[in-house]
Amino acid sequence: MIVAILIACEIGFWVLLGLGLASRYLWKRRRLSTALLVSVPLLDVVLLTAAVIDMRGGATADIRHGLAAAYLAYSIVFGHRTLRWADAKFHHRFAGGPPPPQPPPGGKARVRYEWAYWLWILLAYGVAWAVVLLMTWLVGDPGRTEALTAFVLQLAKVPAIALIWPVSHMLWPKKVESEDARSA
Repeated sequence: MIVAILIACEIGFWVLLGLGLASRYLWKRRRLSTALLVSVPLLDVVLLTAAVIDMRGGATADIRHGLAAAYLAYSIVFGHRTLRWADAKFHHRFAGGPPPPQPPPGGKARVRYEWAYWLWILLAYGVAWAVVLLMTWLVGDPGRTEALTAFVLQLAKVPAIALIWPVSHMLWPKKVESEDARSA
C-alpha cells in the first residue's frame, strides 16, 4: 500500500505542479494556480502520515517508509526552490518570460554558489534525520523502526557525494573573463 501511495504522491507532485503553472500562465487563473502550487507539499505530508499509520498498524519499517521521510525533507528544504525553478522555466517557455537564471559560470562566485548548494543538501539530510526521529517517536516501537535509522544512515551518501562539486570548483576553479575584458 505504501508503494502505491508513494507513486501516487510522486505523480501528484508533477500533476499539481504542471496544472499550477498552466493555470498561471496559459489560463490566467492566478488564484487557482496559487492553490494548486501551495498544495504540492501537502502530498509529502499525506505520504508521511500514511507511512506512520502503516507502521502503527504493525508494519515493520523499510525503505518505503524511509523514502517518506526523505521526500518530506526535500520538500521542506528544496520545495520552494524547485517551484521557483519550474516557474521560471515555464514562464520562459510558454509565456515569453526572460530566460531562467543560471549559476555563475566560474570563479569565486561559482565556488560560493556550490558551497551554498551543498549546505542546502546537508540541511535536507538533517531534516530527514529529524523526520525519522519523529516517525520513530510516533510509532513508539524502536524495534520496528530501526530500519529507518539504517535508511537515513545510508542517505548520508548523498551529501558525501555532493561534496565533490564544491570541492572540485574550489580546487580547480573555472576562470571567467571579466566584463571589462569581454567588451574590449
